[in-house]
Amino acid sequence: MPVTITSENVPMDVHAGAAVKWPLQIECEGDKATVAFEIAMGPNPDEAPEWFVSFSDAHGELWDNYRSRTEVKVDVPGKEAKELFLEIICPGGARYGDTVTVKVVATSDGASDSMTFNARATQSIMILKTQIGQERSVIDSLLSKSDEGEKDIYAMLSPNNLRGYVFVEGMNTERMREKTRDIRKARSFIDGETSIEEISPYLTPLSTVEGIVEGDLVELIDGPFKGEKARVQSIEQSKEEITVELIEAMVPIPVTVKGDSVRVIEKEL
Repeated sequence: MPVTITSENVPMDVHAGAAVKWPLQIECEGDKATVAFEIAMGPNPDEAPEWFVSFSDAHGELWDNYRSRTEVKVDVPGKEAKELFLEIICPGGARYGDTVTVKVVATSDGASDSMTFNARATQSIMILKTQIGQERSVIDSLLSKSDEGEKDIYAMLSPNNLRGYVFVEGMNTERMREKTRDIRKARSFIDGETSIEEISPYLTPLSTVEGIVEGDLVELIDGPFKGEKARVQSIEQSKEEITVELIEAMVPIPVTVKGDSVRVIEKEL
């Protein structure tokens, strides 16, 4: 039977300082296989940082790319599939789009098989706790520091409906933490990372008439009737407008205003 390598070797994205791992199996006719590794880093090999690559079984590490040899012998007892793992750690200094390709070649009794694994460095999104009401101040302070040294921070977001938190996107999570340490009104990063899918609700602005229903009592906070109280008569969702009736006017006057021109002071029961 020829030697075979089996794995779901799908390309993976990995954050700076984090690891990805692929399980794989090797089968062969003999009781040993020689596994060799060819590693290429990009997109510019001369400038690419060093990725850490290791190869292990259930008992521990068998090989890593910090050793001088490029291959290792693996026992395949009982002619059954040998369970193994290939792990890649993205360097802390990785830039967005840096890549590594690892070709694994297994040889036994003159037969061989190979499989290629790919990883790409991508950004992290972390949640920074701040003093409530000081989110904008923290962003301004962090923005002034973002261009110091290596550019680690790509974007920041402070949703209006999420007080006390700022989303920070960048590459190197350790340097992101360092840049917030002397910002007085910044607290700390929440453990772990979030994803674009989890924060997507905050990326879509809420309608200014969201939560307002007919019959609500509102106060006009802008325009010629500022300070007047009114009752909501109708809502135009597509235009984000509401029609209200001033309740203290001698004659009922319908007024159409933008949704952000009113403040709800009593909900319709």
